[in-house]
Amino acid sequence: MKTRIQKQEEIETLRQELEQMANAMIVSFQGLTVAKDQQLRQQLREAQLSYRVVKNTLAARAVEGTPLAELRDQFVGPTAIAYSERDPVALAKVLTKFAKENAQFTFKAGVVEGRVIAVKDINSLATLPSKEELVGKVMFLVNAQAQRLAVAIAGTARNLAVVLSEVAKQKEAAAS
Repeated sequence: MKTRIQKQEEIETLRQELEQMANAMIVSFQGLTVAKDQQLRQQLREAQLSYRVVKNTLAARAVEGTPLAELRDQFVGPTAIAYSERDPVALAKVLTKFAKENAQFTFKAGVVEGRVIAVKDINSLATLPSKEELVGKVMFLVNAQAQRLAVAIAGTARNLAVVLSEVAKQKEAAAS
């Protein structure tokens, strides 16, 4: 059994972790086998995401002053927190895929960029392209416009050269 000091240290450690995380999902894993839990942890690790099973009373205290403070009442039953410092879409994708394969794994609530989202919005979030994909698309669009500008400028110079060449040919033809 943990002493009061150990519990307080655990609360502070969890609070420090959660203060830095703007993206988190609170999930229930009741009935999930150890093998499936290990599989989920492996998938989250590969995606560089964090996952932690929490004791409800300690977690409810630890979330005070963090983006998860509004979700304090969700800490009932078997509860875990999956969180990411960077990419909420990757977090939602991994968890949603796992939840589709394992009915025992359910969402309780979520926080994205510090704002509470509804459980139904987690599936919508999972269908969005990742941050890297969006940056790639924006860079393509910026590059495409720059290419079009370069072609237009080159075309104008080329057309000017053609016109000057034709004028020179006409003057030569008139002089002969």
